[in-house]
Formats: sequence, structure tokens, C-alpha cells
Amino acid sequence: MSKKSVLVTGASSGLGHAAALMLARNGFHVFAAAREIRGVFNGQANVEEVRLDITDEASVAQALEKIAAKNTAYPLWGLINNAGICVPSPLEMLSPQELRRQLDTNVIGQLQVTQAMLPLLRENCGRIINITSGLGSIAVPYLGAYSIAQFAKMAFTDALRRELANSGVTVSVVQPGAIYTPIWDKFLATGQEIMNQVSGEARQIYARSFTEFLKQSEALARAATTSEADFAEVILDVLTTAQPLAQYSVGNDAQSFVDMAKSATTAELDAMFAAQMPTGTDFGSAQKIGQAS
Repeated sequence: MSKKSVLVTGASSGLGHAAALMLARNGFHVFAAAREIRGVFNGQANVEEVRLDITDEASVAQALEKIAAKNTAYPLWGLINNAGICVPSPLEMLSPQELRRQLDTNVIGQLQVTQAMLPLLRENCGRIINITSGLGSIAVPYLGAYSIAQFAKMAFTDALRRELANSGVTVSVVQPGAIYTPIWDKFLATGQEIMNQVSGEARQIYARSFTEFLKQSEALARAATTSEADFAEVILDVLTTAQPLAQYSVGNDAQSFVDMAKSATTAELDAMFAAQMPTGTDFGSAQKIGQAS
């Protein structure tokens, strides 16, 4: 007797790991994928670890070959596009290389995996779940690269859902709010590294407010009441309900961002972030330093 399978990307830690465990414990065969995955699940029943770098075409092809070979015993029913990174930076300080890295992982890599798995998902009338965040609804300053990627992923989800409307494959987006996971350690390290690489006028303008933003963001994440388990339960619901919705939020903060994006004016949203940004004094002081040099 066959058992439905689900491919979870970014499954080595955090939200992907929690989702993979939840699905495995509820009867799915889980292909748990990440760039470095070996031994992460310690022999957990119903979990098969798959090495997958979603930005590498050859790696995606190898993962597809492995999953397709088992499609009779474990028909591919679900794809959870969860793998992602977050590059925090003021846009003036953001290098093209860092933006490419953000988009390659959070957008292009997701498309690459989806294209590879779609024939199997169509064959099994399966389900695709794209993971974004509240930042797919409102662009947050100092998270410009991440917001660009999340907005793009929302557009990707909408377009794909409409293109596949008559295929038997459903497409949903899940937007989690703040949940403390290992991504926050990488978030701080990446932000500090970007700041350390910048000097001169840009550093003078942004150092104070960007450093404070990094600290506040981590503190808010640590204080979040939404858990990885809350996220995993929503994923399970999307894969088991008779007719999944197009969009889900996990946590009150994520839902508030979605609601605010619909109801607030541009001026109101700009004002909400204004106090966290560089002041006129920051810009003026930096300009004087630039002129002096």
C-alpha cells in the first residue's frame, strides 16, 4: 500500500524541521531536504533525508531522481517551499551580490524546485505550500532585500495557483509571523557583517539606527509567543483539509500585517516606521563629514 509523501525544503532546522516532524508523526513519508541534512532526524520514522541545494540545478535534478524512483511506494503529494535566508541591510548598503543571494534562495531556487516536482505533483493531484512571512504584505525598512523576495514569492504563488487552477494541484501560501528559530542567529551575524564592511558616509548615516534595528528585531523574535509547533500544525492542516485556502497566517502579528496592508494608507505605513529610521541629523552629519574629506 502506498503512502503519500511530502518534500520539505530547508528541513535541517527551524520551521522546516518542525513541519517535517509533524508530518512524519501524522503518517506522511517525508523527504526532508537541506544543503546539509545528514543525521539531523536521528532515524525518525517516516523521514528520508535528502541533500538538496535549491540554488543548484544539478542538486535539484538529483533530488528529483531520488524522489521519482520512489513515487510508486510514496507518491509525491506535497511540496513545502520553506528554504530561505534573510539578508538585513539598508538598501544603500546592500551589495548586488547579497541581493542575488537573497533572490537565488528565496525566489529562483523555489521556482526551480517547483518546476522539477510539478509533473509528479500533477500525477498525484498534490499540493504546493509556499512559505513567506508578513513581509510579503508590507515592505519593512532595513529588510528591503527580504521584503523584495517575499513580495516576489507572493506573486509567484498567485500566478502559479491561477495557472494550475484546472490541474488538480492546489497552491497555498503560509505567512508565519515572528517565531524564534536559528535563522535569527544568522540574521544578526549577517547584519553585523554587512555593517562592518561599510565605511564613510553610509556608515555614518545608518550605523546607529540599523544596529538598534538588529537588536530590537532579535528581542521581538525571542519574545514571540507563536511557536514552531503552531506553524507545523498549520502545514498539517493545509495538507489534510478537503479544500485548502489560498492564504494562511500563523500568529497574530502576521495576520495584523496582512490586515494593515489592506487598510492602512501609504502615509500611515511610512509614519509607522519613521521613528526607527536615520534622523535628519544623521544625514546632515554624514554629509558634512563627506564634504570635509
